[in-house]
Amino acid sequence: MNKQDFLNGFTATFNSTTDKVYFSPGRINLIGEHTDYNGGHVFPCAISRGTYGAFKIRDDNQIKLYSENVPSTGILSFDKDDLKFDKKYKWSNYLRGMILEMSKLSGQTFTGFDLYLSGDLPDGAGLSSSASIEMLMGTILNEEFHLNIEPIEIVKAGKRVENNYIGVNTGIMDQFAVEMGKKNQATFLDTNTMEYKYAPISLGNNIILIMNTNKPHELVNSKYNERRAQCEKALELIRKKVNIDSLGDLSVDEFDRLTSLINDEVLIKRARHAVFENQRTIMAKKTLEEGNLIEFGKLVNASHISLQFDYDVSAPELDFLVNEAWKSDKVLGSRMIGGGFGGCAIAIIDKDAVKDLEHSIGSSYKDKFGYAADFYEAQIVDGPHAI
Repeated sequence: MNKQDFLNGFTATFNSTTDKVYFSPGRINLIGEHTDYNGGHVFPCAISRGTYGAFKIRDDNQIKLYSENVPSTGILSFDKDDLKFDKKYKWSNYLRGMILEMSKLSGQTFTGFDLYLSGDLPDGAGLSSSASIEMLMGTILNEEFHLNIEPIEIVKAGKRVENNYIGVNTGIMDQFAVEMGKKNQATFLDTNTMEYKYAPISLGNNIILIMNTNKPHELVNSKYNERRAQCEKALELIRKKVNIDSLGDLSVDEFDRLTSLINDEVLIKRARHAVFENQRTIMAKKTLEEGNLIEFGKLVNASHISLQFDYDVSAPELDFLVNEAWKSDKVLGSRMIGGGFGGCAIAIIDKDAVKDLEHSIGSSYKDKFGYAADFYEAQIVDGPHAI
């Protein structure tokens, strides 16, 4: 992004000037999908694609928001005390929800302000564009109004926005990965205890390639909430006999011995993914730290199979990209990422083979589905910050 061009956009839109610009990244998850709301581990990292915001405090009570990505909505304007969810505010509800949550956390209301946004995260691609703008808003309010709120509290505020304001029963991974991101490191998070460690991403000559199906997913209208409910039902059945807090408490062997308590094919498959994926994530961190990239790649592959067949959240487009990537001996591992039903997959690939892979997979993908896939390298960056 050219900062001056971005600031010029702010000036043209609000007829005012500012030098305050913030960036908030998106995220990918190396492994550990749909484990965050099941009390398991996740292993995400923040990426260089994300959301930019130019900010200026106003001298009245109006909050004015504009997005370069959705110019058709124009400037969305509302009073600082008018923060109830309202469909007419469209994309800005993620921001309105964060303003409300940050006000509750700090015990203060904010003056009006202008916020000019632009992002390069593909919409609905599973790279956490919603968490990116939530953490952007939280960081801006925290810095500009000197709130001194701890980052983990901003993370929790973002989750409340998703769950209670927007109405999606997501876990905490997306907001955590964005807010707590560190350059060239992944975050190994136990979502049950909120304990976390950073792990350097040492992939040798390999890079993480994001493969975007360009088939958007919409979590609110997908079966995401249904999957969570199925896991909760399986947990409820197990807890009639066994005292556990979450599916993440179970080892593979323990789960195997308890399947008779569930005794339902679909619920067993959903819970099996949650348990096995959690254990895969723990093993993946260990293999990456040991430099065992071959084994790490196998775990990544196994994650996709589990998401496809046990959790049933993949899509033909995702399966095609992943299966094509698996055909290359230059790919260590590949899997879908995010909520599923569309969006993106990743491939861990020798950087010298990227162009050839993009060409071969891109051509066959377009032949099969009639539209193009997009490819971009995931550069691992720090969390939200002023620029």
